[in-house]
Amino acid sequence: MFATRSSVVRSFLAMFVVFASRLVLASVKVTNGQTTATDARPADGLAEWQRVYSVLTYPRCINCHTATNYPQQGDDRHRHFANVIRGPEGKGVAGLNCASCHQERNSDATGVPGGHNWHLAPLSMRWQDLNDRRLSSAAVCRALTDRAKNNGLDGPGLLKHHEEEPLVLWAWNPGRRPDGTTRSLPPLTHDQFVDATRRWVAAGTPCPKGP
Repeated sequence: MFATRSSVVRSFLAMFVVFASRLVLASVKVTNGQTTATDARPADGLAEWQRVYSVLTYPRCINCHTATNYPQQGDDRHRHFANVIRGPEGKGVAGLNCASCHQERNSDATGVPGGHNWHLAPLSMRWQDLNDRRLSSAAVCRALTDRAKNNGLDGPGLLKHHEEEPLVLWAWNPGRRPDGTTRSLPPLTHDQFVDATRRWVAAGTPCPKGP
């Protein structure tokens, strides 16, 4: 009788361990070597999106994500000097294209910022309206997640873009102004920005409701 009860107890414990293990495995997945919760709630994703939005609509980011036919400059987002215009591919026009002044790196001697393939973001990725007001969180999110507008990027593609795109990285290495002072930085560090993007993507890239 005692042996029988011991066998029952052992069987119960074994079943409990298996059940608990399956619960743990069901709640966690591993993607590209990183562990993420599979039950990320949309509400959590929306909170992370607001952090992402705070960077995307930072003044110097909007300077290149304009709704106009010209870039802007500075934290006050004034019009680019020398009457620079967008051009057909967002890289300026013949004789006054972006690469004429903006090289692969910042030039602290002149104050001209630089980065690989310097150009304006396409109009489909504009973060402001024609009255120079930043678009709402909902509008920016819809545009960013629309694969017909964002060069076909899905959630992981957006994450990679935020992690690796040189002109995104430039925002945290903006160099010096012509007067020698350092340019301001976005409200999050790059690591925080990428982490917020990763959590937003894990939650299914939810967007706020509204115009």
